[in-house]
Amino acid sequence: MGAGDKTAAGMPRIGMGTAVQGPKPDPIRRAVLRAIEVGYRHFDTAAHYETEAPIGEAAAEAVRSGAVASRDDLFITSKLWCSDAHRDRVVPALRQTLRNLQMEHVDLYLVHWPVSMKPGRFKAPFTAEDFVPFDMRAVWEAMEECHRLGLAKAIGVANFSCKKLETLLSFATIPPTVNQVEVNPVWQQRKLREFCRGKGIQLCAYSPLGAKGTHWGSDAVMDAGVLQEIAAYRGKSVAQVCLRWVYEQGDCLIVKSFDEARMRENLDVDGWELTEEERRRIAEIPQRKINLGKRYVSEHGPYKSLEELWDGEV
Repeated sequence: MGAGDKTAAGMPRIGMGTAVQGPKPDPIRRAVLRAIEVGYRHFDTAAHYETEAPIGEAAAEAVRSGAVASRDDLFITSKLWCSDAHRDRVVPALRQTLRNLQMEHVDLYLVHWPVSMKPGRFKAPFTAEDFVPFDMRAVWEAMEECHRLGLAKAIGVANFSCKKLETLLSFATIPPTVNQVEVNPVWQQRKLREFCRGKGIQLCAYSPLGAKGTHWGSDAVMDAGVLQEIAAYRGKSVAQVCLRWVYEQGDCLIVKSFDEARMRENLDVDGWELTEEERRRIAEIPQRKINLGKRYVSEHGPYKSLEELWDGEV
């Protein structure tokens, strides 16, 4: 497949994620430059990750050095944070993101969560008082304005259930291009994928390896016996088996490694495919969601339970 493979909307199927604990701008800038050299063209960031500036610096440097011909060779995704998920704050938030990136537009701008917080609430831990009701229509109308102004070539959402997408589609003038959600062999998202496919929404997988090593991640994917057996039999790594599986679902993948050998490995899932038997075995892996978003749930907030946040899709 390689990094050049794209969706119908022109989004490279494999993107490099930059959600890191305690951002260190220079290592991120260097990692993004290395990733461009290795062949990545899609970079996924967010206001909340605080990695927009080093990505912008790396992109400018890559253009100057000739590693890419122009900014247009790169596909940049960023996301609206919850404290800016208010009608009058969306366009200014994107303008700030663009200042951070030193760019005139992003290729894709996503609503990070179907959650609104009081302006200025950026850092966890959050308390019940930080949350306010999420006015989906108002936020989406402002997202559409970002698109009309040319600040975002495409707009979409993240962490939306089928039910929330149904609500959004009922009034959206511009439907979301993408829904970025957790997808991996332990949380396969069959229902959501089918729904999105029917509506022309591209599913984009974050944490395709289960986010081992993050504050909310799990070893469940990398330690799954079925995946380890398939990997050993095929002479692949467990990561390659996971990424190949997600890729075969038709999803985009956001992979995250700043190690050059792993970067190359994560791109190299072409030239082979899973057998029907292997797909069947993966389909039988017991399902459980890893990123529950518990920090957005509180008995006094708009979402009083995980059931409400995910509309029972957990």
